[in-house]
Amino acid sequence: MSGLEVLVALAIAVGLVGILVPALPGTLLVGGAILLWGIERSDATAWAVTVAALGLLVVGTVVKYLVPGRRLQRAGVPSSTLAVGALAGVAGFFVVPVVGMPLGFVLGVYLDQWRRLGHHEAWPATVHALRAVGLGMVIELGFGVLAAATWAVGVVVT
Repeated sequence: MSGLEVLVALAIAVGLVGILVPALPGTLLVGGAILLWGIERSDATAWAVTVAALGLLVVGTVVKYLVPGRRLQRAGVPSSTLAVGALAGVAGFFVVPVVGMPLGFVLGVYLDQWRRLGHHEAWPATVHALRAVGLGMVIELGFGVLAAATWAVGVVVT
């Protein structure tokens, strides 16, 4: 492995952790590292690997929003509630660094559902929202790992 490939592997590893830790742009970091490798290698095999890996990341990003969104619609949780949760998560990130984002998201979803439905219905809707976010993270991580594996195969082949 060259020095660049070691740095790309480290960036991919950090990106995969970033998918689970909301403070890091995980998918963008994985994609950027693989793209950098493809540009540096600049041969047909490297470009094929780069395009395949980036394609997996794009598909993963689309699927991570579609699948949980449908589940939330079936559970009766509106998109506006998720938007409130996201805004509260961003605010929470600045109030309580690192853990404030997930705490703010949960609190935002709960409070919006409490406003809409009352106390007894707010918690089940919040649990549905949390499961959907967790499913989205698992989907994104899965596609990130597939992209990383594609890159690793490309490194071995080239």
